Amino acid sequence: MSLEGKSPKESHVEMTELVLPQHTNALGTIFGGVVLSWVDIAAAICAQRHTKKTVVTASIDAMHFLAPIRLGWIVNIKASVNYASNTSCEVGVKILAENPLTNEYHHTASAYVTMVALDGNGRPTPIPPVQPKTDDENKRYDAALRRRTARLALKKDLKKRSARKPLLDP
Repeated sequence: MSLEGKSPKESHVEMTELVLPQHTNALGTIFGGVVLSWVDIAAAICAQRHTKKTVVTASIDAMHFLAPIRLGWIVNIKASVNYASNTSCEVGVKILAENPLTNEYHHTASAYVTMVALDGNGRPTPIPPVQPKTDDENKRYDAALRRRTARLALKKDLKKRSARKPLLDP
């Protein structure tokens, strides 16, 4: 069964959140876990739009917080499918913080999330390929393919290591 490809634009997501007191730590900046939760939600919506299937998170690449996000600021989250293999896709997520009092914007974090599509029995199922259209989409597609190779090598290494001994000793 051959699935028709889709452009990244067809599944693009933009979310906006307001940083409220329950999202912050004692310093008045957002908890990293809150940002990770929003990243995961944006990636899931994006992947579901692309696949038209239920999706689950397989991995989130290293997340680096580049700048703080403060109480009362607006968080803009953009997500786009960069690459799709047989049953999984990479979703790129960019987090921008906006100070509504000064109109300053800060790129605060980025992540690459691997989402796996599931069938009605909870098993991985085929998804449409990505068909990049613009130069930027082609660059993101090529970079995602390189990251996928690295992810698969890491996964293989982790499986080998976990077969030898537990990651955490009781």
